[in-house]
Amino acid sequence: MVISVKYGIYFAYWEQEWGVDQKKYIEKVKKLGFDILEISCAMLKNISQQELTELRKMAEDNGIVLTAGYGPGPQENLASNNPDIVKNAIAFYTDILKKLEILQIHTLGGGIYSYWPVDYSKAIDKAGDWKRAVENVRTVGKISGSCGVDYCLEVLNRFEGYLLNTCSECKQFVEEVDVPAVKIMLDTFHMNIEEDSMCNAILLAGDKLGHFHVGENNRRVPGKGSLPWYEIGAALRKIHYDKTIVMEPFVKSGGGIGSDIKVWRDLSHGASIEQLDEDAKKSVAYLRYVFSGPNSDYTTEA
Repeated sequence: MVISVKYGIYFAYWEQEWGVDQKKYIEKVKKLGFDILEISCAMLKNISQQELTELRKMAEDNGIVLTAGYGPGPQENLASNNPDIVKNAIAFYTDILKKLEILQIHTLGGGIYSYWPVDYSKAIDKAGDWKRAVENVRTVGKISGSCGVDYCLEVLNRFEGYLLNTCSECKQFVEEVDVPAVKIMLDTFHMNIEEDSMCNAILLAGDKLGHFHVGENNRRVPGKGSLPWYEIGAALRKIHYDKTIVMEPFVKSGGGIGSDIKVWRDLSHGASIEQLDEDAKKSVAYLRYVFSGPNSDYTTEA
């Protein structure tokens, strides 16, 4: 079976800071062969109604679907034992989700059940945080559903998060939340660290998989590392996955992004913007080929 999905890329591939104006990437990603631009909710915190309308229209005019990602800070932590933080977090997500509805964004993903990146200098109460997160994600998930947004919980590796490290944990969490809009989000970079089998994790997620991030073991674009893309594609086809696949490479050091992602060396090897563009263009062509099954045509080397 050939899966019918839309392919995208996260704006941060080209940037060093989260909160920048990301409109300029809409036309770029279209020209590079993508269907989706994933933006960060950081840019939506203080955005005006006019700016929201302009962003939506620009995406529509270019035939680009927008998705959103976010790594919440400590004051936006739905798992917190501090009621004031939880109140602030629910207010934050309510505001963001209403803005996503205006933007006609139907997918929000990330560690949006806790906070990111985790501060391991503080004590970890996984059982308590799990219970609080289930309750509060249930609340936010219902708001998300009313806004037409899938609230996709990203499974993170142990160095970036502690609550949901495997698909099995995430599936249990999603089942406990029991809200249709709350779904599983998998990311090949994190899966490569934590899962016994990436393909079995995809099969386990099944129809609860709401969003899928792709990136190499070395955080470069797919095709420039060692992950088994053919097998991953076969697993996605087996569960009839037909939603969004977004590339999330991080190759530039420096700035807030480089610090948060822990990119301590230039993974682009000094690539110019033009070279980064070409790498992304070749990579999405490669993914379309390897994920579409054995009868696809492919003429571009990744």
